[in-house]
Amino acid sequence: MHKQRGVSLMGLLIIGSMVAFLMLLGFKLVPAYVEYFSLKKTLQSLALEQKSAGPEEIRKAFERRATIDDITSVKGDDLDITKEKDSLVIAVSYDKIVPMFSNVSVLIKFDVASDGGAAAAE
Repeated sequence: MHKQRGVSLMGLLIIGSMVAFLMLLGFKLVPAYVEYFSLKKTLQSLALEQKSAGPEEIRKAFERRATIDDITSVKGDDLDITKEKDSLVIAVSYDKIVPMFSNVSVLIKFDVASDGGAAAAE
């Protein structure tokens, strides 16, 4: 007699619910990371283009680019602008709260810097 192999209906439901939960996580978290990478790119280009500009000019240029790139988590006043040797370093740290379902949310802490020292941590 041959023993049947495969996934039972209960196993299929469990696997399906796990896949659905992972897809929910992905759909909710991807926009936060897209904004992070857009912010990182914007800070890199601002640091290269605005080397001789003052902090207020840099903040205004950031606000214009943030409007175009749909960056809503960070404002121009949140930027830390410093000069290190001959390079301009623009950095910002911010938290993003992503509501998942009901009263469950995910808090993501981002640290972005124009000098390539950007990091993201959950």
